[in-house]
Amino acid sequence: MRGRSAGLSSTAIVYLVLLATTVVGAVLTATVGRNFFSSGNISAILTATSILGLIAIGQTLVILVGSLDLSVPYVVSLASIIGGTTMAGESGNIVPAVLLTLAVAAAIGLANGLVVSQLHVHGFIATLGVGLVVSGYIGTNYQGSSGSAPKAFRAVDEAKIGPVPVSVLIMLALAALAFLMLSRTRIGHHMYAVGGSPEVARLSGLRTSPPVVVAHVLCSVLAGVAGLLLLSRLSVGSPTIGSQGGYDLLSIAAVVLGGTLLAGGRGGIVGTLGGVAIFAVMDNTMGALEVNPFLKDVVRGVIIIAAVAVYARRNLQVRPARFDRSVPPAPAGSTPPPAQEVR
Repeated sequence: MRGRSAGLSSTAIVYLVLLATTVVGAVLTATVGRNFFSSGNISAILTATSILGLIAIGQTLVILVGSLDLSVPYVVSLASIIGGTTMAGESGNIVPAVLLTLAVAAAIGLANGLVVSQLHVHGFIATLGVGLVVSGYIGTNYQGSSGSAPKAFRAVDEAKIGPVPVSVLIMLALAALAFLMLSRTRIGHHMYAVGGSPEVARLSGLRTSPPVVVAHVLCSVLAGVAGLLLLSRLSVGSPTIGSQGGYDLLSIAAVVLGGTLLAGGRGGIVGTLGGVAIFAVMDNTMGALEVNPFLKDVVRGVIIIAAVAVYARRNLQVRPARFDRSVPPAPAGSTPPPAQEVR
């Protein structure tokens, strides 16, 4: 049994857990007289994955290079405010508002990336500091809801293709682009190399700063897209929508649950989407059962700890032994190998 578990990839384990979570959720939901697989419920689950999924995709890129981004909830809030105030209820302002919002988000990501890569400040501290600056700006200039989204932009949240919301399709399209970047492009390969060992990457001739900067810029841009989608859902910009959602810690948790190493260098987008889906199914099930919100956090925490423990155990099992004591004796008459220095 242990051999079978060790043979499964982290992504395979994530989707087996998702399957088990779905089955348990369907059974528990049925006990309160609701159909888990109804089109309305499936649509609600998919909608729940769109915002967290976008942020978790960006967080995956940042974690792969060995960093973190705690500024994402403030970028989400600022994006909804900038988008709403720039649109001002006018359909003709949609394109300029989207471009301005994404440009500001990219600038915040650039600041994060430069502080981490050039000043050598750990991503936890760097992005926390930048996030507090953004939070202070929002709190000083915006005390309540701001701006408004025109009807044409609100349609993005309302539109569906069957039971699948358009916001989910947007998330999946961006996830596919991120997957292709990581698997097919030089900068994607460099992200894995830098996250695995910055020193080895540097000695191999790689410039370690560009992958870190690109990862942070893309993370903030994806958080900006999430803020715009929340604007289309709420129709107004909110200065607290990001922090209320707790998207910083939830996105990190989804990435870790999806099998990406928090130290960087190993993981991917597919596993992260599975982690996001697990959270969405869990929250939907607990919502149907009317579970206490504090108990929801307890369940999330237990699952995260269990997932990290399983991954750590599997890594120890597959780690090669430092000394191999099963070396067969040398044939008679052969020259023994030279003694190796013990370090």
